[in-house]
Amino acid sequence: MIKLHEVAKDVDVSAEELIEILQDIDIAVEGPDSELTDEQIAKVCDELGYNSIETARTENAPAETAEPEAPATEEPTAEVATDAAPAAEASESEADAVDSNLIELKKPKVIVKDFALMMDMKPNQVITELMRMNIFASINAEIDLKVAKAIGEKHGFTVRKEEKKKAPASQPKAKKIAAKKAAAAPDSPDTLLPRPPVVTFMGHVDHGKTSLLDRIRDTRVTAGESGGITQHIGAYTVEINDHKITFLDTPGHAAFTAMRARGANLTDVVVLVVAADDGVMPQTIEAIKHAQAAGVCIIIAMNKMDLRSANPDRLKQQLQENEIMVEDWGGSIGCCPVSAMTGEGVDGLLERIILESEMLELKANPNKPANGFVVEAQMEPGMGPTASLLVKSGSLNVGDSVVCGSYWGRVKALISDQGKKVRSAGPSTAVKIMGLTSVPGAGDEFQVMENDREARGISEEMQQEDRTQALEGAATPKKMSLDDLFGAAATAEKKELKVIIKADVQGSLEAISHSLKGIKSDKVDIKIISNDVGNITVNDVMLASASNAIILGFHTGKENGANAGAKREGVEVRLYSIIYELIDDVESAMKGLLDRELREQVIGEAEIREVFELSKKSKIAGCMVMSGRVTAKASIRIKRGKDILFEGLIGSLKRFQNEAAEVRQGQECGIRPNNFTNFEAGDTIEAYLVEKITQEL
Repeated sequence: MIKLHEVAKDVDVSAEELIEILQDIDIAVEGPDSELTDEQIAKVCDELGYNSIETARTENAPAETAEPEAPATEEPTAEVATDAAPAAEASESEADAVDSNLIELKKPKVIVKDFALMMDMKPNQVITELMRMNIFASINAEIDLKVAKAIGEKHGFTVRKEEKKKAPASQPKAKKIAAKKAAAAPDSPDTLLPRPPVVTFMGHVDHGKTSLLDRIRDTRVTAGESGGITQHIGAYTVEINDHKITFLDTPGHAAFTAMRARGANLTDVVVLVVAADDGVMPQTIEAIKHAQAAGVCIIIAMNKMDLRSANPDRLKQQLQENEIMVEDWGGSIGCCPVSAMTGEGVDGLLERIILESEMLELKANPNKPANGFVVEAQMEPGMGPTASLLVKSGSLNVGDSVVCGSYWGRVKALISDQGKKVRSAGPSTAVKIMGLTSVPGAGDEFQVMENDREARGISEEMQQEDRTQALEGAATPKKMSLDDLFGAAATAEKKELKVIIKADVQGSLEAISHSLKGIKSDKVDIKIISNDVGNITVNDVMLASASNAIILGFHTGKENGANAGAKREGVEVRLYSIIYELIDDVESAMKGLLDRELREQVIGEAEIREVFELSKKSKIAGCMVMSGRVTAKASIRIKRGKDILFEGLIGSLKRFQNEAAEVRQGQECGIRPNNFTNFEAGDTIEAYLVEKITQEL
């Protein structure tokens, strides 16, 4: 234990400044005489850029008695020498040197700590420079652009205010940088290795999801960990017959779909837990729809088989009625009888999961910077912001710089689901990390970056974009709307319109479904993701968001939160009171999904009588319109006999010396084709218009 004011002296800051630093890293102290533990001192050193307190003492001892300028100028002087090198070395361009030494500030002020990071200096070095300028500022104080320029110039940096025109270009890119990093170099087949499957349990309340997960955890995880403390990180890994399986411990299909709506496709296999005595219930059907919409492998776990009232045949019949055909009944979906109470059938279920995962041939490259998704995140006392991450590919290591959602951090510790500190986590592994600047959201993507500076820069851009959108009241971009579809042309060959229907009564629901299925089309399929009686709920919105579907309500309203959820997720909700209006809108949307046909209409023909040469690159065809008309906006085709010499646009159309919008039959005109001069007298010019015609279904 060392007193605070002594530590302040060692790290070369005042006691007051050290108290501010401690507040920043969530360490509460009473005053300068408070004692700090070794762990707290290590955090202070890490915050200020020292390897240890001994290193800080060594670096700062000469500064108190000898020349005070040495620590502050030694490192930057080396940079100046390096930056001056382009003058002597022809291999390095001046442009590169300017870029590397350019610091652009988004605001006319900058925080001391942030400015030090931009120059790769320690905060106390910048504070020393400020003191020489008679400016007394703490590590979290703001300094003016003028002051920052002066300090920057002294150390070989050009400091300036960021130009306004650059901001819009950088902001939209910020959220794509992490994805670009991962996609920059596609994995070659020889780098891909098998990875464990990621499994989610779903089903109706009280059908035994939690009990079954607990049974698997107790028998497979803690059995070999005597005295091990299980750490709740939202996921855990079990091992069976030298195969690993990662289970996502999500609260249910709502969380599953909410994550998927944000682009977090975490799950490979969904285990649908159904009680053999109760059979298929409303939430079971809902879970089936969510799993089917996700397009993942489904396995049925018939739980509570130990009960006398268990009726597996009735259950399979109910599943068949909801488009789930199990293997016993001629389908392809595995159905495993289990009992969470006795443990019977659990091994069979795990073996089935392994079998399905082998058929899926799940692979990932572990030898690259990691990327994946946040399972859950929170602010924990004594630990600060923590996040449970599921690694999709690559390996996450202690010390990595990561961008996680809109925040960044350096990984200070990795904690496994057994509560053990590990050094690395590979594909399909879930770990809790410490070291983030703030708490990200569940489903956010994370990506390992090259260094802290890059991670911090991307994080700041993302946060600035979020702030800008919040100030401007920008709504979430719509995923799909009927108005967009009326005139939209999609690129995929097979078109599909996805809808969720909510109606007041079952009769209306059946009538709408029947009418929609009755729309005949060889080019577009209509897929009804869900059709239920009742008001539109938040869960409907999340399902629509995840499936990129439209919600159609007939004589129904919206429950609390559904409207806000739809705005947040960018989901369109349309309410109708007349059934034929609903059908007409859907039919128009289906037509809008089709590429519009291009239809050509020839409107006139002209003969070139004389060629006028304005310059080597510009000629005008003196023409007589032989039939129809030629317009300035028409496309033209220049022919010599049956050969087509040019097809394109008119550069200019003139009647005598004046620009003309249209020239009719029997009139003379001058036509200058756009970027074409190889025509001669006797050639024919054919004028035509191209119309976009909406296809029929």
